[in-house]
Amino acid sequence: MKHALITVAIVSAIVGGGVVYSGTQPNSWFQQQPATKKIAHISGQTSISKTAYTSNDSATTAYNKVKNAVVTVQNLQNNSSQQSDGFSALFGQSPQEGQQSSETETASEGSGVVYKIADGNAYIVTNNHVVANSDALQVITAGGDKIKATVVSKNVEKDIALIKVQTNVIKSAASFGKINTLQSGQQVLAIGSPLGSDYATSLTSGIISAPRRDLSSQQTGIGAAKVIQTDAAINPGNSGGPLINLAGEVIGINSSKIASSDDGVNVEGIGFAIPADIVQSFIAETEK
Repeated sequence: MKHALITVAIVSAIVGGGVVYSGTQPNSWFQQQPATKKIAHISGQTSISKTAYTSNDSATTAYNKVKNAVVTVQNLQNNSSQQSDGFSALFGQSPQEGQQSSETETASEGSGVVYKIADGNAYIVTNNHVVANSDALQVITAGGDKIKATVVSKNVEKDIALIKVQTNVIKSAASFGKINTLQSGQQVLAIGSPLGSDYATSLTSGIISAPRRDLSSQQTGIGAAKVIQTDAAINPGNSGGPLINLAGEVIGINSSKIASSDDGVNVEGIGFAIPADIVQSFIAETEK
């Protein structure tokens, strides 16, 4: 193993060299709690940073075609630990029997993309490690609406999950593009929520570094995988978001990156996405 592979659901740790990180491992970025916990209230409205784009170039056109189909996915977990106030802790007093907190907290945030709208439901593809170990799920739309979500299907080894929300707020669904013609050097764009919903629908650009790259189970921590390699910036919180071409078509689902080599050398611009054909096959199997 020559490098450290990390999933990018949420940043909460400094990556050291020589460690394989994945969403299934106990010390992964995804599973560690953020320093400041957020109390989650399913449904409602949240403020989303808005950036005005006036350019009419191809990248902007592609982004505008997909952005409203991209959501933030919040993994909510119950906090059932006993609570004590500062004075009780100071004087060594234990919480009273039965004094517990059952608040649902945002344990982590990732991204997702709507691929179908049918019968009052919006169907979303994301990474399995984004929704793993959740007690509940919530999505935040590009417009800031909060909606309760449920899992439709998931696959640990493929790191794919399908979730759905019952809503009439989401109007846009993205389409998948062909990947058999992908070439190294082709321009691509990544959309998602790096560092969470405060930076929702952020856009980064780059190229395809390799149309297909084989990763071993040792590298991924879950199973062997065929991925698209890109140098578009992919950061914690981008997991589950779309990698798109300049036609505004989804060619992959962003999932992981290499942050450092085995000897601790920092690495930039080596990100990976699950190819669209693998995602589409999983969707087709689920919908049989």
